[in-house]
Amino acid sequence: MALIEALNIKKYFPSQDGRVVKAVDDVSFAIESGETVGMVGESGCGKSTIGRVILNLLAPSGGQLRFEGRNIFNLPRAERRALRRKMGIVFQDPYSSLNPRMNVLQILGEPLIVHHKIKGARLRQEVVNLLEQVGLKPEQINRYPHQFSGGQRQRIGIARALALGPKFLILDEPTSALDVSVQAQVLNLVKKLQAASDLTYLFITHDLNVVRHIADRVMVMYLGKLVEEGLKDDIFERPLHPYTQALLSANPKIDPNLRGERTLLEGDVPSPADPPPGCSFHPRCPLAESVCRQIEPELRQIGDRQVSCHLA
Repeated sequence: MALIEALNIKKYFPSQDGRVVKAVDDVSFAIESGETVGMVGESGCGKSTIGRVILNLLAPSGGQLRFEGRNIFNLPRAERRALRRKMGIVFQDPYSSLNPRMNVLQILGEPLIVHHKIKGARLRQEVVNLLEQVGLKPEQINRYPHQFSGGQRQRIGIARALALGPKFLILDEPTSALDVSVQAQVLNLVKKLQAASDLTYLFITHDLNVVRHIADRVMVMYLGKLVEEGLKDDIFERPLHPYTQALLSANPKIDPNLRGERTLLEGDVPSPADPPPGCSFHPRCPLAESVCRQIEPELRQIGDRQVSCHLA
């Protein structure tokens, strides 16, 4: 049984002109225990919104989210609160995600106080243990966020996500605001923590090289929909959806012998408040045919992966 199972998840927002913005529209997927799934796509495609809906930070507009077989959207408030201990998130920006008025002891101690009522010397020791887990020093416990570098702040964010001993973490572009050398350190830490604690990750990112390094499977999002999903090596070696092909062709490659012909997409991403008929990608797709403009493709199984394309 999958640890996480999303069934027809929807999240719509009303716009000022009376239209509905379909940020996430009928998305289904599953994540197995101990797995790392990378979710990629352009800005505004709904990646972060999915993460927040999974954690119930945003109320869903429809669908089900099963965690260990239970639909968490229908749970009573007390049970949902207890479930939060098993799920966590690391935010993109280590600068704005930490309260500048709280020191490390207060930031990491807050979830322990709220959920486990831990206080005093035991609380301090638990926070020290968390700091050591993420490679920070116990003597830094009384410092404030502005006294740390960007990489150290992100380590504090990771420690906060680990505080309650979760099974599942959403990593929402945790390296995008960091220098390249620091990115590698944070990625190695994330992999080390996963091996030590049997964690399951949903890794949201724009960086395809990061996905190739850390993920087991890849999900590709476009305009609020899942357009391709499969094993990492299959996706990178033989992408089937034209959008996935365009994304991978734009990914920088150091070795000039591996550089192929780049697929240039014309036009801009359509508005989720006014998506085009048929396939949402057809206005930019170099392969689009008449059926693509009229009929929306279903996500269908092709070999070991799922693809939403008439021509795949």
